[in-house]
Parts: sequence; C-alpha cells; structure tokens
Amino acid sequence: MKNIKHVFFDLDHTLWDFEKNSDLTFEKVFKNNKINVNLNDFLKVYKPINFTYWRLFRDEKVSKKELRYGRLKETFDAINYAISDALIDKIADDYIEFLADFNYLFDGAIEILEYLKKRYQLHIITNGFKEIQHKKIKNSNIDHYFETIVTSESVGVKKPNSKIFKHALQIANALIENSVMIGDSLEADINGALAIDMQAIYCNFELETASVQSENFITVNSLLEIKQYL
Repeated sequence: MKNIKHVFFDLDHTLWDFEKNSDLTFEKVFKNNKINVNLNDFLKVYKPINFTYWRLFRDEKVSKKELRYGRLKETFDAINYAISDALIDKIADDYIEFLADFNYLFDGAIEILEYLKKRYQLHIITNGFKEIQHKKIKNSNIDHYFETIVTSESVGVKKPNSKIFKHALQIANALIENSVMIGDSLEADINGALAIDMQAIYCNFELETASVQSENFITVNSLLEIKQYL
C-alpha cells in the first residue's frame, strides 16, 4: 500500500476481543442477578440471535432499545427459561455497565499499534454504542494510540453507510487516497470503505470465509500480518 498516512480501525472483533469479553460479562451479570442457567447453553443460542439483531440494527430496522431487549428475550424464550421483562431490562443495563470491565485484546494488538503509531495517524470507526466504546478503548489502555474516535451514534448512521466514513475522514483531516480501513466485517468495514474508493484490509481471524479473495482489498489472518502491507 502506497501513500498511506491515515489508518482507520474497527474496534470490536478487530482489536478488542468482543467474544471473550462478552462471555465474561455475562458470567458476572448472571451471577449477580442469580440467573440459574448454563452459561455455555445460553451463549450458544444467544450469539446467532445477537448477530441477527446487530445486522437489523445496522440496517436501521430495529432500535437500540429493541436490540438490547429483543436479543435477550428471544434467547431466554428459546432455552425455556422463565424471566420477567423487568429482569431482562436489568440484565441489559448491567451488561452494558460491566462490559468494559473486561478488556482482552487480540494477540498482537499492542504490537501492531506500536508499530503503526510510529508511521501513521491512527483512528477508530465503530458501530458500537457510544457510552461503552470509549470506555473499552480507555480501560484497555489503547486510547493514546488514536487521534480520533468516531462512533455511529455520534454521526447518526452506521457502517457501511458512506456518511460515517466521510465524517471520519473529515475530522481526521485525511484524504481518501491516503487512508486505509482495517476491520473484521466484509459488509460493514470492507465494502463500506470500498464504496468510497478507500483502501481496505480485511481481518479474517475466524477463517470462516477463508476462500474470500479479492483484488480490491487485502486479507490478513492475524493483526501482525498487517506489517507486511503497511
């Protein structure tokens, strides 16, 4: 990649190990609220439901409130666990409150940020909730690496909407041709960046779409592989 001056990162599933931190958060929340379910059984059902709700949320088909309630309600119904709406709301609130208490990063996150910080200006573009994303970044001690942090809530649209990328470029005082987006979502991060002719690096950590190859973007299977291109 040539002429790059600005590197834009996604946060969850790219730098911040969302799955591990989320699992630990549910463990804490369930213990605090005396929810007597097998955590692994819950998570097995919850994760695909949560994925579906996030896609609906990204597409403006459900609200933030509907996402936070619906993903839990559908999971408890699916595992036949009787629970009140009031307790579901409390679990939803507790989950957001405690999520940033756990801050595992992906292997190589600090090393790649140290490497890139010496060479480029670094930024964050995230679809996560504003109140929690800044806490994640601060509590995991990576806030000092980034010049700007843009959340979808602060812009009013979510990736892959071009408005959030253009807004992030504007506040970073960056040009499209001097910028690259790095993220784990082909739909939100990669296609969103390519739609405005921004270069992109796809983090395919799960190897679930290992066959995805494109001349339009670079694919890496670990964060440290990024050194080969930047």
